[in-house]
Amino acid sequence: MVQLTRIYTKSGDKGKTALGNGKRVAKNHIRVAAYGTVDETNAIIGVARLHSANHADIDAMLARIQNDLFDLGADLCTPGDGSDDSPDQPALRITARQTERLEQEIDTINAGLEPLKSFVLPGGSALAAQLHVARTVSRRAERLIVELSEMETINPEAVRYINRLSDHMFVLSRHANNGGEGDVLWQPGLTR
Repeated sequence: MVQLTRIYTKSGDKGKTALGNGKRVAKNHIRVAAYGTVDETNAIIGVARLHSANHADIDAMLARIQNDLFDLGADLCTPGDGSDDSPDQPALRITARQTERLEQEIDTINAGLEPLKSFVLPGGSALAAQLHVARTVSRRAERLIVELSEMETINPEAVRYINRLSDHMFVLSRHANNGGEGDVLWQPGLTR
């Protein structure tokens, strides 16, 4: 279990931070930007949960996803793909099982939605709108994770998980909009 006794350490006052392996990098390093944006996604999901009181199924999924996102952040914070982790103390890595759970939930939710007839504009209910924000921020996290993967070796499951997460947020937003009935649909050229 993690135990934090001090919140500030002053070790980052010169613009550097420690990774999971102890190496220090600039706070604007692509790796820090990637896991920082995963953290931002997690925070937005926390805000979405404020609107999920009448949706116990959605709240339970979001709670699991928030925990997964801490796992993903820990994975990205530790360089490598897991292949060279110490057997005595392996780094925490996101797993295929976590991604597969997202896929199963996406398929289950999507089966109950109204078929799409147009692109969906972010909005509808407050919960759906927050889930759309989480979707777009998770896409930004994905872009950063992919950029990191082009520069350094990372766990490939990290890319798969974050890619599925944005899809999950999309179908979940539609589910929160009364199964898609409350979706706000794009009307091409409407405001010309």
